[in-house]
Amino acid sequence: MIPGPFAYHRPKSVAEAVAMLADLGPEARPLAGGHSLIPMMKLRLAVPEHLVDLGGLGELKGIKAEGNDIVIGAMTTQHELIADATLAAKLPIIRETALVIADPQVRYVGTIGGNVANGDPGNDMPALMLCLGASYQIAGKGSQRRVPARDFYEGAYMTALSQGEMVTAVRIPVPPAGHGYAYEKLKRKIGDYATAAAAVILTMTQGTVTTCSIGLTNLAETPLLAEDAAKAVIGTSLDAAAVKKAAAAAEAIANPASDNRGPAAYRKKMAGVMTARALQRAKARAK
Repeated sequence: MIPGPFAYHRPKSVAEAVAMLADLGPEARPLAGGHSLIPMMKLRLAVPEHLVDLGGLGELKGIKAEGNDIVIGAMTTQHELIADATLAAKLPIIRETALVIADPQVRYVGTIGGNVANGDPGNDMPALMLCLGASYQIAGKGSQRRVPARDFYEGAYMTALSQGEMVTAVRIPVPPAGHGYAYEKLKRKIGDYATAAAAVILTMTQGTVTTCSIGLTNLAETPLLAEDAAKAVIGTSLDAAAVKKAAAAAEAIANPASDNRGPAAYRKKMAGVMTARALQRAKARAK
């Protein structure tokens, strides 16, 4: 439970950080909140030779509106997401999701950038970002680019980040006013990763679903965008038959492993249950 030896670096700017990551090579890792990386280092599942601490980079913090988007700096903590009035008004599902991540001690330090960037299929924010149609702003040495969250995740702990790059911000389009939303998470105990979880964003007009997006957490090697499940409810009143069809579609794409959270068949079934619950709660909130 003791990490291997490493050199510690604390850059003073994003430009300095990405230069360090590029120059130090593949054995350098950025350090955000550390709640994923440090435990892996203690278990010797990760043995980086260099840690580049992003904790001093104020330019990576903050939440602001840009046109119809909300831009969240990568080093913004889960606690700050929960407390922000702009998010509460325009993207309340972010607060709802952040509140079921780990526990308060973790949320005071854990960051949105760390949660979305390391490719851990158990993290809660990635599936939500797929659901919301978010994109990630990425900086490299002398470069800037933006990658849709739906193109970012390639496998367990595998992402579209290249050597020397890091996520600097999350950009989220604001859903229409009056949208319905819900994040349903089944877990064994407070602080645990999801056995299964589902995020839903939808809009309704005169009692009929006009748009819907559904993301699934910890049910495959990557977060899942349940497109067929969402299509199953569009044009319906979200009656029992439509919800049942969507739940079945969510189950169909789930491919969880058997682990200490339950056998694969149980977790797959819970993909449908969480989807159904999230749809029903989102319907109740839609205006």
